[in-house]
Amino acid sequence: MNLYEEIVKKKEKIAVIGLGYVGLPLAVAFAKKAKVIGFDLNSKKIELYKAGIDPTHEVGDEAIKDTTVEFTADEARLKEAKFHIVAVPTPINLDKTPDLASVEEASRIIGRNLASGSIVVYESTVYPGVTEDICTPILEEESGLKCGTAFKIGYSPERINPGDKVHTLEKITKIVAGMDEETLEEIAKVYELIIEAGVYKASSIKVAEAAKVAENSQRDLNIAFMNELAMVFDQMGIDTKEVIMAMNTKWNALNFYPGLVGGHCVGVDPYYFINEAEKIGYHSQLILTGRKINDGMGKFIADKVIKTLVLANKVVKQAKVVILGLTFKENCSDIRNSKVIDMIKRLREYGLDPIVVDPVADSEEAKDEYGLDLVDLKAIKDVDCLVFAVAHDVFKQMSLAEIDSLFREVDYQERIIIDVKSILDKTTFEKKGYCFWRL
Repeated sequence: MNLYEEIVKKKEKIAVIGLGYVGLPLAVAFAKKAKVIGFDLNSKKIELYKAGIDPTHEVGDEAIKDTTVEFTADEARLKEAKFHIVAVPTPINLDKTPDLASVEEASRIIGRNLASGSIVVYESTVYPGVTEDICTPILEEESGLKCGTAFKIGYSPERINPGDKVHTLEKITKIVAGMDEETLEEIAKVYELIIEAGVYKASSIKVAEAAKVAENSQRDLNIAFMNELAMVFDQMGIDTKEVIMAMNTKWNALNFYPGLVGGHCVGVDPYYFINEAEKIGYHSQLILTGRKINDGMGKFIADKVIKTLVLANKVVKQAKVVILGLTFKENCSDIRNSKVIDMIKRLREYGLDPIVVDPVADSEEAKDEYGLDLVDLKAIKDVDCLVFAVAHDVFKQMSLAEIDSLFREVDYQERIIIDVKSILDKTTFEKKGYCFWRL
């Protein structure tokens, strides 16, 4: 097998299955070096891409217009490719167990259109064993081909950081794994076409699967630690950011900050580990505790909003609360598993229905996913409490005068600012007389 050379010579094609925040940048990057088919079941999304529109904002409209990716919702087009990359979401169910429906469906679709001599690489985050024990049997059943002889499999966990224009796809080391040495080398060479930072060859598919779950669980735990500190320091009357600034003067400080932990990776992957560990009789203590802390932060912040309103002599049910930001992270349009929703739900329990502003998020998606009607920032006025929930650049760049103009004409001590992401200068607002709190 020398699929790599056939791809470089453009005699064979690469297919990317799933064109979201991970698959789209991947397809566009590969298209600069090879022939690429970009497949997604969402025909509406495909039409946007064909029209040169990037709803993810990960690569930009110009890059979409210029790319040679052949966008399609027709699965039969996958027959034209021999190197398949699966980049579909792997969320969790309501009971926090892994939801593998999308990756299983992607396997069925590829299986129906799989040619002999192909390599199928999974990028979707899964627990160790999913690629070989769940996906491979589906590929075999649907294709009638035998894995190891007619086709090969591999795994390369996605490491894209949505919204990050510095640590882009090409600049992040890519972990690659194959079912055997020959497959590993082929997969490594294909990814080396686009990954400037190089690849790391894992010893097995299970090691690569575990690495992805482990790296996000580690980050989750570090943020959980800072969230726990923030809650305790709040009770002590100590400013958490000031503590972190002092702590970070030491060379080995990790520079983590408290906050809402959502999204489709850090807020999900630990549950994949926890669930699989329980199957072998190990009940997670540390990772599960970290998840519980982070899952509770939306409620904690919402309760802080209510307490602050009461202390500022506001009638809670009549207060006008505006939340700035809905997406799971800054400068990214992805609203999946956003923990801002937890804040909103908690505030509604108190009879408050907050207004939500997010110029980065897709308003249609917000309506479909959460039933929320996003409001334009220009339409905001007579606010009692302003919650900076997401650190979008557009919010960070707001001047004091712009923020002032959003509030009611009342004394400054009655103007409440909740700075979840610590993006504002606390001293400036306190000197002005604002009722200011930050996580």
